[in-house]
Amino acid sequence: MLRLLFLAVGLAAAAHAEPPRDVLHWQKLPALPDALGFAGSYAGVIDDALFVAGGANFPDGPPWSGGAKIWHDRVFLLENPDGHWQPAGQLPKPSGYGVSLTLPEGVLLIGGGDAHANFADVWLARRSANTLRFDPLPSLPRPLAQHAGARLGRTVYIAGGLDHPDARTAQPVFFALDLDRIADGWRELEPWPGPERILATAATQDGAFFLFGGARLVPGPDGKPQREWLRDAWRFRPGEGWKRLADLPAPIVAAPSPAPAIAQSRILLLGGDDGAQIDVPPESHRGFPRVVRAYHTVTDTWSDAGSLPFSLVTTPVVSWRGNWIVPGGESQPAVRSTEIWSGSASR
Repeated sequence: MLRLLFLAVGLAAAAHAEPPRDVLHWQKLPALPDALGFAGSYAGVIDDALFVAGGANFPDGPPWSGGAKIWHDRVFLLENPDGHWQPAGQLPKPSGYGVSLTLPEGVLLIGGGDAHANFADVWLARRSANTLRFDPLPSLPRPLAQHAGARLGRTVYIAGGLDHPDARTAQPVFFALDLDRIADGWRELEPWPGPERILATAATQDGAFFLFGGARLVPGPDGKPQREWLRDAWRFRPGEGWKRLADLPAPIVAAPSPAPAIAQSRILLLGGDDGAQIDVPPESHRGFPRVVRAYHTVTDTWSDAGSLPFSLVTTPVVSWRGNWIVPGGESQPAVRSTEIWSGSASR
């Protein structure tokens, strides 16, 4: 009887034990061939080569010293992880802070903007006769930059963003594009029932689209828009609609997106800005948080999944040859990085 009691207690403890923690492995790939690097680039995979394009930096110094933010149209390709980056032409126009998603056909470039306007343009970057071409696809219903997006099967979802660089509020919009019915264009769907936002993190897992954190724009004391840091999380399942999930342990803004999904039930949010240094002079900024948060889709819980060897925000995540690629980004306010990181997980 006592032996059976010990067995029952052991089984009960095992049932409530936390799942094994993922061990993250990171290594550097060849750096981008640029003196400064970029934030807000587009990235993806074309014919098994890593593609990085566009984005912005401050070649003449930070804005608090009078430097201007400059948008770029340069395109780079990396054929192999131990190879060398090669210049591969230009984007249709300088642009950054859009959404980029890899398709079997190429890389989808959705929206973005420059100093003067945000764009509704959608392009499919692909190789043709060993050169890159950019084929126009149906435009977004409105211009967007700093939005979030991910692909679920053959449907692309886009959420939030700004319709103009000087916008005072974010857009509470949710769009979908059926890749098998391109001619039908984008559908406007019911948005999540929470605050509008920019710089959220998107993901897909378990047949659903996820939207995490970001920032809302609200009037500041001087009437100018300032950020309200968000911790809410949402799931959209086709046919069921939106459901609010457990809040993030801390605000996460501009984390690399779409967030990596691993196994059948976990999503990893890689760093991001938590707003803790919002009042710190930018020249004294210590870099963005390096914590990795794991969301468990079955238990609707968050856990600490380790730390990052880098501090990069406003950059995409690309799946390439079984690893996640984080290509550059912003390491401190107005400071860009040429680093390319490759990550994977094991148990």
